[in-house]
Amino acid sequence: MKQLVYLLLLASFVFTSCKVQKPSGLALQAGDAMLNKPDFAPAHVGISVYDPSENKYLYNYQEAKYFVPASNTKIFTCYAAMKNLKDSLVAFEYLSGDENTAIRFTGDPTFLHPDFKQQPAFVFLRENAPNLTFITPNWKAASFGRGWAWDDFDADYMPERSPMPIYGNLVRFERKGNGLNIIPKSFKDSLNIFSSMETGNFAIVRDKNDNHFEVIQSNRKFSTTDIPFTVKKGIEDVSLSLLEDTLNRVLHFASGVNNGNEGWKKFYSQPTDSMLKLLMHRSDNFFAEQTLLMVGNEKIGMMDDYLIIDTLLKTDFAGIPHKPKWVDGSGLSRYNMMTPQDFVWVLAQMKKEFSWERIKEIFPTGNDGTLAGLYKNYAGRIYAKTGTLSNHVALSGYITTNSGKLLIFSIMVNAHQTSASAVRKSIEQFVTGIIENY
Repeated sequence: MKQLVYLLLLASFVFTSCKVQKPSGLALQAGDAMLNKPDFAPAHVGISVYDPSENKYLYNYQEAKYFVPASNTKIFTCYAAMKNLKDSLVAFEYLSGDENTAIRFTGDPTFLHPDFKQQPAFVFLRENAPNLTFITPNWKAASFGRGWAWDDFDADYMPERSPMPIYGNLVRFERKGNGLNIIPKSFKDSLNIFSSMETGNFAIVRDKNDNHFEVIQSNRKFSTTDIPFTVKKGIEDVSLSLLEDTLNRVLHFASGVNNGNEGWKKFYSQPTDSMLKLLMHRSDNFFAEQTLLMVGNEKIGMMDDYLIIDTLLKTDFAGIPHKPKWVDGSGLSRYNMMTPQDFVWVLAQMKKEFSWERIKEIFPTGNDGTLAGLYKNYAGRIYAKTGTLSNHVALSGYITTNSGKLLIFSIMVNAHQTSASAVRKSIEQFVTGIIENY
């Protein structure tokens, strides 16, 4: 009799255990699309899918583990900007005097940037140039973020940060006949030509510590090239001299004014969301870094990446599930460490606090921006931010399912040993499966 009772209890336990461990539909989809594939065997994977209307998670897999987020970090930066920057960006602060106007730049990356044809800030400076004095900005950041790859100093995706960005802190080289067109023109005397350009097989490189550029031989055809210039000491060096050349006049500079921070007014340049859209659609690192510093100038009165991140984590991000290690605005740094649930939380907060129309305008959708070539039949059904560093891929955002549900998700893959495109395709299979089947 005792043996029979024991067998019945054992059977009940086995049945109950099997019932509890039965995979959910999303777990099966995650296994088929990603987790059970050989490409994912060596990788670290985290997944979180959340239904904000019911305030519950539909699926979690290693959701509380930390991952290198790459450009998903820009979601944090975008949320901070939406909360702390007004409808328009502050181009600079100014203080009007009897005979002179003091100008203090605030990190606006759109100043004389080729993507912004209308330049009200430049027009103001041009019309008032004889009576302007440029004041040292409230700047406490370094040109490069912590954990950035030092040997990418001349890559177009890593311009230096600065208090007075100008021309996107880039020099553009364009082919013009057998020569080159250089923007800004003031860099034309900084180019040394050591190789023939007649065949078109050449490249341009820059010295690491100076703004000296060289034409060298290459086995590839030259195409328009953007190379960051080194800002060196900030406004009192390269940026101010470039503005002098553009305005064609000598400008005045001072370390400060007698009345400190009293009486300063703000001069606005571009609509904030016009910049945030570019930041998210093309994953613009320069815009992201300068955006975080502009948030610092508005929130704490200082362009200081370390201090503004610390302040944001104690205020706007105080409810985040797992305290992240957040070190820059763009995600260029591999020191960043965040969890899938962290991104779900930020995206959920964004959805609560801002209109859905605004979010849709800022985030790329299917086959758009950094999602180009992916989710081709799902435009308007997915709005998400990609993230890519070597061996790391991430995607976080919003999807609308066939049943009309709006869901929030975050998928993070670290240390994969296959191609990024293969990982993205598997993520696409999983995400579109949720859209179609949920």
